Amino acid sequence: MSEAKGLSPDIFDVAIVGSGFGGLCMAIALQRDGIDNFVILEKDEDFGGTWRVNDYPGAACDVASHLYSFSFFQNPEWTRRFPPRDEIWEYTRSVVHHFRLAPKIRLSTELEGAEYDEATGLWTLATSRGIMRARIVVLAVGALSRPAFPAIAGLDRFKGTVFHSARWNHAYDLTGKRVAVIGTGASAIQFVPEIAGKVARLDLYQRTPPWILPRRDRAITRPERWLLRHVKALQWLYRGWQYLQWEWRYIGFSSMPWLIRAMQAMALRHLRRQIPDDAELRRKLTPDYALGCKRVLLTNDYYPALTRPNVELLTCGIEAIGEDGITGRDGVVRPVDAIIFGTGFDVAESWTGFDIRGRGGVSLAETGKDGLEAYKGCAVAGFPNLYLIIGPNTALGHNSIIYMIESSVRYVMGAIRAMRGKGIASLEVKRAAQTRYNAAIQERLKGTVWNSGCKSWYLAGNGKNYTLWPGFTFQYRRITREFDLANYD
Repeated sequence: MSEAKGLSPDIFDVAIVGSGFGGLCMAIALQRDGIDNFVILEKDEDFGGTWRVNDYPGAACDVASHLYSFSFFQNPEWTRRFPPRDEIWEYTRSVVHHFRLAPKIRLSTELEGAEYDEATGLWTLATSRGIMRARIVVLAVGALSRPAFPAIAGLDRFKGTVFHSARWNHAYDLTGKRVAVIGTGASAIQFVPEIAGKVARLDLYQRTPPWILPRRDRAITRPERWLLRHVKALQWLYRGWQYLQWEWRYIGFSSMPWLIRAMQAMALRHLRRQIPDDAELRRKLTPDYALGCKRVLLTNDYYPALTRPNVELLTCGIEAIGEDGITGRDGVVRPVDAIIFGTGFDVAESWTGFDIRGRGGVSLAETGKDGLEAYKGCAVAGFPNLYLIIGPNTALGHNSIIYMIESSVRYVMGAIRAMRGKGIASLEVKRAAQTRYNAAIQERLKGTVWNSGCKSWYLAGNGKNYTLWPGFTFQYRRITREFDLANYD
């Protein structure tokens, strides 16, 4: 592209923001198309995205290992059915090494803002290390990149140690400490069992109990790994079988509530078996919403950790935080040495947390203040040559996000090929096409379990679900297979 357009050496064809799975997949696709004039901006001191940053004790993925890798670079060396965090990060390192991406990654370079120049058709990017320009910008920042902290009165007065699970303080020794954990989501159910045996006391503050199913994990034996390494057909068959096992769950989440009830029965049996002797604790841990409305969690050791004598599950809520402890809404002050937030991520801020200005100076943050909409999760009207990887309504509640990443990247590459092949300086999705598409998405979400009434991170403040894809993953693959130039100006 740069040769055809006469771009100067300091102007990139493509600037990718983020070095997680989405950013790496985009970079590999560019390389395969012969586009070498690109850069990957990474705000942290090392690449790897979510799985580099989230290194809390017990961190692991709840999607089967052999689905959690690129289809074009599968990994036969997973040691467990569900991959531990360290193996996922090592896999991303092997991707960077194999595809020789390290020279393209600029570490400790945070995007602070970007502005589109209509006269030149270029984006000017302000970063923590200076200014650069690019013809195309791809935001691959991921939905789970900005830790969320609840607004609790007095937090700034607390004299002890405070950190979020996504920014784990490994220098702080929890041994013998009084610890409060706020939040009982996907991260907390993994790290709570890991620290419960170390701390003197653990107060676990729960707002809403999650639905928890058994984690059918096991070691993958050496002979199995040998077969997967040497028999490529078996590797594909195993991956395909796992894909089908996960994909069928969409049927229950969308149109067959009896499947949801069957899974709820399984979850309640799991609860009774793991906490057989404490009816009051089981009551606190029993959700009052349909399974799937919030993220379904998989674990075998969380419930037993809550039965330890030094662990208390608190459902009273928090009134305030003081210098030395937390005051619950029950009026009790509980002294603590450290507070750990397991309160998830601010999904909306992932896209609107930057000062990005499109055509006519329109702000992406302002555009998405009530929930960002995009066309096929990739393009936003008013922002030419700007694309999102795993943008609005492309996250999943039932299968591997890697599949969706590859679909998004294929679509963005279609746009880039159209620009190169037809000599197009800029592409911008038509607002009418975006409006029609998102109206159809919201219509499809009606009646699904994800819109069944509970409060979850899937929903924006206005109650709309701008997060999840309301269909089978192969349906998204189908609509992103070909780039539809007619829907763009």
